[in-house]
Amino acid sequence: MREAIFRYVKETYKTEPDYPFSTAPTYPVLRHADNRKWFALLMDVSREKLGLKGTEHVDIINVKLGDPMLVDMLVRQPGYFYGYHIARSNWISILLDGTVPFEEVCRWIDESYAVTASRQKKQKIRPPKEWIVPANPKYYDIVHAFDSAGEIDWKQGRGIRTGDTVYLYAAAPVSAILYKCKVTETDIPCHYSDRALTIPALMKIRLLKRYRPDRFTFEKLKEEYGIYAVRGPRGVPHSLGEALKK
Repeated sequence: MREAIFRYVKETYKTEPDYPFSTAPTYPVLRHADNRKWFALLMDVSREKLGLKGTEHVDIINVKLGDPMLVDMLVRQPGYFYGYHIARSNWISILLDGTVPFEEVCRWIDESYAVTASRQKKQKIRPPKEWIVPANPKYYDIVHAFDSAGEIDWKQGRGIRTGDTVYLYAAAPVSAILYKCKVTETDIPCHYSDRALTIPALMKIRLLKRYRPDRFTFEKLKEEYGIYAVRGPRGVPHSLGEALKK
């Protein structure tokens, strides 16, 4: 399974194994190219050191997970252990003798890669997010924004990436969410600036759905979903996200 893992990380992440330990030359490390952090360490240890019967050596892979509760759940299953020699910081060890299927091992390698990535890389590889983005009718006719085009340019908020979902909220006097949009492109250069507005970058958003102005009003957002202000791009609470999808 070692060779299968090496092929997987090379194809998926363009990563080659690194052997940094002079005292353990058979222990390869898999690390990020930018921050040099490990996202996996392969070792061969005796079964008895893992609390298993027998003294023969077996391969394991150490990976880091983001949720300590998930760690506690996994180590109750066959083939999973608290991190051997790396017990801190949510590391686990996975037996590579077939007890845990290869596809499942790859899933946790992916998780570890994401957890240990640099901040810049995390932004790029994170799953799509949902945002509420405000629009001021004083500066833009948001009510008629999509009357003549299904896709428009919009000011890009910090943290928003291609593939994210944006719900456009029209400020007073409308005071309601009007549109659901998909972000199709980001980081479009822009150098607009005046006394009221500065736009350093644009994104393209494609209309997916319209909402009646009386459907998701500010009063409803406040009373039912705990949203008391929409002054800039913000995340969407789960309960509101489910309602917006209906």
